[in-house]
This record gives sequence, C-alpha cells and structure tokens, in this order.
Amino acid sequence: MAEKEKILIVDDDENIAELISLYLTRECFECRIANDGETALKDAKSFQPDLILLDLMLPGMDGYEVCREIRHKSNVPIIILSAKGEVFDKVLGLEMGADDYIIKPFDPKELVARCKAVLRRFQVTSQAKPAEDEHPQKYVEYPDLIVNLTNYSVVYRGRSIDMPPKEIELLYFLASQPNQVFTREQLLDHIWGYEYVGDTRTVDVHIKRLREKISGNENWAITTVWSVGYKFEVRNRQAE
Repeated sequence: MAEKEKILIVDDDENIAELISLYLTRECFECRIANDGETALKDAKSFQPDLILLDLMLPGMDGYEVCREIRHKSNVPIIILSAKGEVFDKVLGLEMGADDYIIKPFDPKELVARCKAVLRRFQVTSQAKPAEDEHPQKYVEYPDLIVNLTNYSVVYRGRSIDMPPKEIELLYFLASQPNQVFTREQLLDHIWGYEYVGDTRTVDVHIKRLREKISGNENWAITTVWSVGYKFEVRNRQAE
C-alpha cells in the first residue's frame, strides 16, 4: 500500500485548520496541525511533510518568517493561505519562497485541487533530476556563471549561490537558449507546467529574484523584452 502524502497545516484559527484537515484527510492525505510559527518549524522537522499550508497571520512568528526559515533548510512546497489579497502581499509571499498563494475565504475543493497540482509539479521536478552516473550532466557555462541542472547548483563569480529549484530551472532554461525571447506564458508552461493555477506575475517575481542574486556582466544578462517577455542575452560571446 502506497504511503500517504503528508501535509502540515499552519493556522491559528483552529476551526479553519480542522476544516482543511477534514477535506484533505478525505483525499487520503495525512495531516498535522500547528497553530503558531514556532510549532510549525518544529513540526516541519519532525513530521517531514510533503507540503505545507501556511497562514500569514500567526501569533509570535508570522508566516513570512516561518516561510523564510523553512526555505533556508528545505525545498518542501509551501502554499500560503491569507486574507491579504493585495498584489504586494502575493508578491512578497512568492519572494519569500512560497510556491502558491490562496486568498481567504477559499473554496475547500479548490484548495484540495491546488495542493494536488503543487505536489504533482514538485514530484515531476524531483523525478526529472537524472542520476549523474546514468546521464551526462546538464549545465551551461558563461563567464562568471555555471548553471548545473544535474545537481541543481549555480556558481556565480566563483561562489555557490543558494537558489530554490524553480529559480535554477528558470535560469537554466533561459541560459540554455541564449538570445531567444520567451513570453511569460511560455515560461510558465515550461517551468511550472500547464496545470499551474497561478498567474504570469510568478515569472516576474522569479526573474526579479534571479537578477538580485546574479547581476550579470558585460557578456550576458537576463533582459526584459517589453510587452513580450524575457531572454538570456549574450552580447559578446556564446556559451563556453
């Protein structure tokens, strides 16, 4: 019998947390509830969830801080649940490392569907990483930059750069096809998959984060093609 996927529900509203747990348990998930940030961090370590549903308004340590702390140690998928529906809040949540953002109040059936979609995407990403002894390494190299998709690593100016998987996949996809322009919709399809329930703002957020971590140099840069999308522009030389 297949092992149940585990979901950690982090919400200080016990009624909402119990309702979410009820719906997810019916879908054969194993659930655990944490009502504050400190407990959430402990449960993330001990429970080893496959997915975390994270409320932002928590007593003590808020959801943003919890998300940041978890991201320092794990790539477990995180879906933020929040009554904050402004674009700023969504963008901030994604910048902290969340994989999706759901506004309260929400339809429980939609929540279940989004959980399944995020888990599917994460599983496909994990399975897509080839063993080094079975396949040649997938990497691209430019001056000051090496992106290795085999072991999900990025080296910039001689230093290893910490990036979540989706940022590395996006960077590799662009850098492996230099000077080719991709629309936001194309990048969503290639990196997040056609089932992704978010919007193109996700691409903008990830591009912004990439630019903050690797600023480019005189030979290459991640550039915006206005009203179209993005490209990895190589100015003076091709990939080595």
